[in-house]
Amino acid sequence: MKYDFTTIMERRGRDAMAVDLPGTSSGNGFFSGGKIREGFDVIPMWVADMNFPTAPEIPRAIAARLQHPAYGYFTPRKEYYDAIISWHQRRYGITGLEKEQIGYVNGVLGGVVSALNVLCSHGDCVVLQSPTYIGFTHAIEDNGWKIVLNPMIQDEDGVWRIDYPDLEEKLIRHHIHAAVFCSPHNPSGRVWERWEIEKLMELYRKYEVYVVSDEIWADLVMPGQRHIPTQSVSEDAKMRTAALYAPSKTFNLAGLVGSYQVIYSPYLRQRIKKEEAMTHFNEMNVLSMYALIGAYSGEAEEWLDELRQVLDGNLTYAVDVIRQKFRGVKVTKPQGTYMLFLDCTEWCAEHECSIEELHKAGIEVGVIWQDGRPFHGDCHIRMNLALPRARVEEAFDRLERYVFCGKEKSRGEV
Repeated sequence: MKYDFTTIMERRGRDAMAVDLPGTSSGNGFFSGGKIREGFDVIPMWVADMNFPTAPEIPRAIAARLQHPAYGYFTPRKEYYDAIISWHQRRYGITGLEKEQIGYVNGVLGGVVSALNVLCSHGDCVVLQSPTYIGFTHAIEDNGWKIVLNPMIQDEDGVWRIDYPDLEEKLIRHHIHAAVFCSPHNPSGRVWERWEIEKLMELYRKYEVYVVSDEIWADLVMPGQRHIPTQSVSEDAKMRTAALYAPSKTFNLAGLVGSYQVIYSPYLRQRIKKEEAMTHFNEMNVLSMYALIGAYSGEAEEWLDELRQVLDGNLTYAVDVIRQKFRGVKVTKPQGTYMLFLDCTEWCAEHECSIEELHKAGIEVGVIWQDGRPFHGDCHIRMNLALPRARVEEAFDRLERYVFCGKEKSRGEV
């Protein structure tokens, strides 16, 4: 490969929550009070950022801008909008996207809240498929709306599917007119097929439901998969959806802050932009602008395609190990994202172990993974596989030796 995805990058003390936060018992719910045993280093497999250096074109673009020593007020450059329009055409097959239909937002969750402030009254119900991204839960509940879950079901091959009859029944019963849709889906890793989105959006058309579509994972689909933008499946879907994107997941730029929305409906766009402007905080950072321009260049696209191969290899390796060695743990290989969502129900029942105890056992040997309960997974673990292969293999070796080996042994001496 042209790019280096094998070197283990030292992130400690470099403003990385992934490795700096869990060094001690945090008591914040993420780590079940677990404390890493002596002799184990941190393998960060929780928060959804990557343990790879970003594409070289991005720091190069930032560094070039830094050579001019003035960083005052500014407006987004034409190159910013051109980069987004070109990226959507090359990666998603979208034509006709115009500058006026693109708007900056500080983050996807802020964009979700601003859109829902236009689409909902406080106390209204908002529907979303579960398991769910924990950020949606906080964004919706913290702002006074009620969540109605549409639990997904797994077919005979373990593929996560939308339960359309359940969704329709809940749209009617709760008088729902706003939905949050995650595409690709976090934490299940589903990359939705066109017919699935068409069927979903037809239901939303029937019951006058407006949609906020989080498509931040759009670029991280595995080889052989293709992201279908929600707005592309019909003219009606195009006009009833506010879609949210960012280069942050794709290129590991979360710390720079900078997302954007695509809204085709002039009415929705004007109202949502007004809502965002009321905070007086929704302003772009000049370096974030140059980061996006660098990220959406042709050279960085080559880096992305290599990254997708690396992630696909890591996911395949992990799923194979789990199926072969962790009897009682169910997992489906994600079609997109770099997250695994492990169903540990059978394993925990067989070993008389709670999901909290299992989660803590991993933490104790340095495997920093996430309790799946905040994601509406009753007995689940969420794992980040965006690490060099050597780190992934070390993590699964520890899990095999010290964790998925029964409660007594996992708590014994190392």
